[in-house]
Amino acid sequence: MKTPSKLPDVSPQTPLASGMAHAFTSASDLLLLLQQQADLLASQQQENSRLNAEKERLKSLKADHKYIQSLEAENEHLKFLNEHLKSLEEENKRLKLALAHHARMRFGVKSEVFNEQQRDLFAEDWHADDTDLQQHLEQLQATPQTTANKTPRSRAGRQPLAAHLPRIEVRHEPASCTCEQCGQALKLIRDEVVEKLDIIPIQFQVIRHIYPQMACRQCETITAQPSEPSVIDSGVATARLLAWVMVSKFADHLPLYRLEQIALRQGVPFPRSTLADWVGRIGFRLQSLVELLMHRLRQRAVLHADETPVQQLDPKAKRGGTKKAYLWAYRSNSLDGQDLMVVFDYQVGRAGHHARDFLQDWRGHLVVDDYVGYKALFEAKDKDGQFIRTEVGCWAHVRRKFFELHVANQSPMAAEALRRIALLYEIEQRGKELSVEKRQVLRQTESVPVLLSLHAWLKEQTALIAPNSGMAKALAHALKRWPSLVVYAQSGDIPIDNNPVENCIRPIALGKKNWLFAGSERAGCRAAAIQSLLATATLNGVEPLAWLTDTLEKLPTWPNSRLEELLPLRSMLKQG
Repeated sequence: MKTPSKLPDVSPQTPLASGMAHAFTSASDLLLLLQQQADLLASQQQENSRLNAEKERLKSLKADHKYIQSLEAENEHLKFLNEHLKSLEEENKRLKLALAHHARMRFGVKSEVFNEQQRDLFAEDWHADDTDLQQHLEQLQATPQTTANKTPRSRAGRQPLAAHLPRIEVRHEPASCTCEQCGQALKLIRDEVVEKLDIIPIQFQVIRHIYPQMACRQCETITAQPSEPSVIDSGVATARLLAWVMVSKFADHLPLYRLEQIALRQGVPFPRSTLADWVGRIGFRLQSLVELLMHRLRQRAVLHADETPVQQLDPKAKRGGTKKAYLWAYRSNSLDGQDLMVVFDYQVGRAGHHARDFLQDWRGHLVVDDYVGYKALFEAKDKDGQFIRTEVGCWAHVRRKFFELHVANQSPMAAEALRRIALLYEIEQRGKELSVEKRQVLRQTESVPVLLSLHAWLKEQTALIAPNSGMAKALAHALKRWPSLVVYAQSGDIPIDNNPVENCIRPIALGKKNWLFAGSERAGCRAAAIQSLLATATLNGVEPLAWLTDTLEKLPTWPNSRLEELLPLRSMLKQG
């Protein structure tokens, strides 16, 4: 057995004991250091865990942020789609409104009476068919007994025939003046009168003027009455025939080739060139009367103005092409109690300077629509810096926009606007027969409050309606035109709308379907001049054919100093 080695001496006095003590001291420090490092490592791990957790949280937030961004982008896209949908809906409404407007203009009744049932284009044919069927039904139901005992059907509502027409009496005396039963003489108790309307068809005739040539043999002279002067020297047409041609062409809108056909049916050859020559000569002779009419029109304080397009033959275009010209119309006011007159001015364009050239230095109130060509007229000032013309708006144009909206989609807002505007027209209807002073008082007391209420209502509705819609445009148009729309209510002789001049243009607009276009600028000017005289005659209740016949008979010998007396005005007719 091996003997164990001897253990070293570790007493404090020995060097070994001293080193071991130092080692033990370093170990405790090492342990402390290790403990600190362990604590530090644990703290680091905790911090790393926290940082990892924060990193994960940031990643989550980043993902959430991207999700939120995607939601925001999707929301913006939805907003864009919603706005686009709204714009499409407004465009759809606008197109529907435009389609309804054009359909009404082409196929519907042009009347804008609110809530009036639309009449059919073929109402005349239907009425004739109804009468025809009633006659057939009565014929089928009739028997000899019922026919003998049939009582005359009442003709309720038949208007009496015009009193100014000549009457030709045809007496139907009984076959015998004695009673068939007792033989006594019959006595007249009354005359039963039945009037029937007749017509004398157009009939050409030749008037032979015979001038006896009387000679004196002693003096060797010949005496004879001078020839009657004629508006066309050495012409074969009488004043009545010339007037018939002019009225047929410019009032009834019959082209010359139709007049040629009418004459040929009676065996009277009228070359179209001859008719055109007559038109040119008469137009020239009537020009002085038109200039007088224009002069008198410019003396009025209130005028209407409007324009309508017409087609003019363009010699530069191929295959009979045309270009657009315009017929400007200027009408006197109906509320001042003076003569009514209208003047048409033919121009090759629609520029505003045409109206300025026609009116010249005229000053007063001008009733117009919202056409920009008129705006410069109201900017002109006199030497004192005062505006020489005042714009008067047209309530009919404002009403028309709401009317079209109501027709297109039965808009309640449009219906309310129409109701409020109708109040203004109802007041005007009651003041129609009043004097200027009383009409002004009526407008001040009744129209002005309605206008104030309507203006406030228009502003309220503008804030509620979507922009760019048809209703928004109608409201904006009324508010934009408001300063000119309320001018009429401040006086008693300014009209509420521009309908009077539009009514003068309407026959010409219908006539364009017959004559289609003007052959030249000179032809358009000539037509405008003659139509001015004939339309003025109609406005004054003067029969155009009778007036023109009388005028053409007087013109050759009428003094120029009294030429104004030939105008077809009521005041001139009273003087004559």
